Amino acid sequence: MNYEFFIAKRIIGSKAYKSSVSAPIIKIGIAAIAIGIVVMLIAIATGIGLQQKIRDKVVAFNGHVSITNFDSNVSDESEIPISKNQDFYPEFKNVDGIRHVQATATKFGVIRTATDFEGVVLKGVGSDYDWRYFKEFLVEGRVPDYSGEMSNEVLISQYLANRLQFKLGENFQTVFKKESIDEMPFLRAFKIVGIYNSGFKELDEKFVMGDIRHVQRLNKWTENQVGNFEVFIDDFNQIGEKGLEIYENIPSDLDATTVEQKYISIFEWIKIFDNNTYGIIGIMILVAGINMITALLVLILERTQMIGILKALGSNNWSIRKVFLYNATYLIGLGLFWGNLIGLGLLFAQKYLGLVPLNPEVYYVSEAPVYLNLDYILLLNLGTFLVCLLMLLIPSVIITKISPVKAMRFD
Repeated sequence: MNYEFFIAKRIIGSKAYKSSVSAPIIKIGIAAIAIGIVVMLIAIATGIGLQQKIRDKVVAFNGHVSITNFDSNVSDESEIPISKNQDFYPEFKNVDGIRHVQATATKFGVIRTATDFEGVVLKGVGSDYDWRYFKEFLVEGRVPDYSGEMSNEVLISQYLANRLQFKLGENFQTVFKKESIDEMPFLRAFKIVGIYNSGFKELDEKFVMGDIRHVQRLNKWTENQVGNFEVFIDDFNQIGEKGLEIYENIPSDLDATTVEQKYISIFEWIKIFDNNTYGIIGIMILVAGINMITALLVLILERTQMIGILKALGSNNWSIRKVFLYNATYLIGLGLFWGNLIGLGLLFAQKYLGLVPLNPEVYYVSEAPVYLNLDYILLLNLGTFLVCLLMLLIPSVIITKISPVKAMRFD
């Protein structure tokens, strides 16, 4: 029989324990762990969620890795074409972990209306384009279909639609320059079949998604010539490694740039979230541990006579320490239970109801995103439990200093 566990169970279940002097301190200790878990869960879920949302929005417009020609062009316009007849297209077989490869091309133009005009980048895509990201961004209509003949259907951002007072189903004209400024520009008419809102203003105010064959015709390219290739990988955490592998497996006249390299300032900014999250976790665990140390010290002092009696009956110091550690384990578990219940409840409410809005001009999202994963929840709970329990070994040492004779006379 595990008598230490038996005694700890009797202490926890006794009415005197619940109405003792230590009861308020114990409740504070439990509350500290619960609040700590709530704060840590929110910090991790929203921190990772915000990173992933911003990352996915940038990836939607660029892919994880972009394959282009080596040139000095720093604009968003494709100038030098690349042949589609490449070993890595349409399937990149030489590198593992590649999910999809798609061909695109871009052309700068000016949308012209009766009262206004706006400079945009027409991003030409084909039947191989993966619309999964833009389907999430859709607010009206549908994504275009470019599987048949050349189409005038386009997907435009909500930002541009509001700015130019466009509605779903409307037609508009876009002007594209020719090589010589002395010549009359090209004029193309497009029909809006979908309106998207990624929440990323820098990209929404710029890109109109259209048929790649328009860009090819405007640039006088053949159907086998494109502006660049966008490569999507399975695991974003391997983007640096995969970017290098892709670069090593493409022709020497082509360059491979990861989305992290292209938008270095954005990705450096979102990496700061990790430091904030680690700091919050450290502080919360420390506060919870200190509160539990205080609660355990009060419990030990309150049970001094019991400790003396157990020692007089032959119990060694470690056995008595186990009694209080069992007790503390119960209290930590209680705090973790309530913390997870409240924390996960708040996170699910935010995930499905969007209770906390954010300024999209600052955070690139309109509401606080939430990432929920069983692995990090279990790891956080296990880590908190072990750290708090290890911290409680320190105050339990006081039991070894208690003399049986003095303890039984202690009042």
